Amino acid sequence: MDSKPINSRLKIGIISYRSNPHSGGQGVYVRNLSHALCDLGHEVEVIAGPPSPLLNHHVRLTMLETLDLYNPENLFRTPELSELKSFPNLVEWLDVCTMGYPEPWTFGMRAKKYLAGRYDHYDIIHDNQSLSHGITAISNHVPVTATIHHPMTVDRELAVRSTRSYFKKLKHLRWYSFIGMQKRVARKLPQIITVSESSKSDIAKAYRIPENRFRTIPNGIDTDLFYPVDHIKKDPDRLIVTNSADTPLKGLYHLLHAVKALSRRRKVKLVVIGTPKKGGGIEKLIKTLDLSACIRFTGRIDHQTFVEEYARASIAVVPSMYEGFGLPVGEAMACRVPVICTTGGALPEVAGDAAMLVPPGDAPALEAAIEELLDDPAKRDDLAQKGYDRVLREFTWENTARETVNAYREVIHDYHKV
Repeated sequence: MDSKPINSRLKIGIISYRSNPHSGGQGVYVRNLSHALCDLGHEVEVIAGPPSPLLNHHVRLTMLETLDLYNPENLFRTPELSELKSFPNLVEWLDVCTMGYPEPWTFGMRAKKYLAGRYDHYDIIHDNQSLSHGITAISNHVPVTATIHHPMTVDRELAVRSTRSYFKKLKHLRWYSFIGMQKRVARKLPQIITVSESSKSDIAKAYRIPENRFRTIPNGIDTDLFYPVDHIKKDPDRLIVTNSADTPLKGLYHLLHAVKALSRRRKVKLVVIGTPKKGGGIEKLIKTLDLSACIRFTGRIDHQTFVEEYARASIAVVPSMYEGFGLPVGEAMACRVPVICTTGGALPEVAGDAAMLVPPGDAPALEAAIEELLDDPAKRDDLAQKGYDRVLREFTWENTARETVNAYREVIHDYHKV
């Protein structure tokens, strides 16, 4: 290819197949990175599937029409016959009917169709972990990079290990069958962005990609949304956890066992941000352990209420089995709340010396750490201040955006050089 000058002001297209701005690291990533890139003076278009990432007015948003089969308000709806005339829609529906997860693949088809004839509108396309065949096709026309937040092979392994049912194991394997596509597509990309050294190492090994093709750029923490609320009095017995999901990856199962053990000898309260799956494993476990008296689920809450919940808590617990980065750790630290987290994945990288660390999947270790910190107000204050200082120093979205632009320029230069 002929060499081409790289403009100081880049035209960036970010592809994100599902970008909930309130939950899930991928949605938070797209929203905050796109805003920070615009603040640096770059032109950004986010090409997204539902739900809307709720971008500010400086970022152009293009929502591509999908079947939206994972909308919690109309989960796995039956499409109208007219909707299935579209090939991506038909593929998506048939795959869902056979217990697959087709969204990354089919959104890649839709993005490829949308971008056809528009490639000269962009200096670079940034894929947010769809890693679909459509991304490979797009890379033939314009420079492409992708962010892989963590290897989905970890989710698959934990899901399969979480059940003894042969049928459920097969169901999990079918659900995660898109991983094969993602591995093949990732191997063809000239450079991959990831959010921690831990993720880099694990993705490189699981996807068989040389580590020198990765660029590690940590996420930022939005300190406009997460900040200390000093006028609210802390409850000395209150813990907070920000994940109510039944997925084994998030480790809530182990925290509930730790809370049960603590409740036998002391007063303890656990606030869980979110809502448990109705009839799911977490609801059943709470009933089995007879924990309903000391656990409160907040349901969906706004950000002001969220930071106020942090302010009332004495300790934030992040019991995840694995995290590619660990936004909940950074968000709690930004609220100046002391953190207990596991050593799963990248959590030690985010926490540094500003948290108590325990092995993943170890309820007795969680129990001991919680009790130690509840009994030591001075240590809580020390960790809270260390965490707050660490976020302000290490994890800003401006830094993330600047490093990402440097990665873009490398990819663009290599694509256009002779």
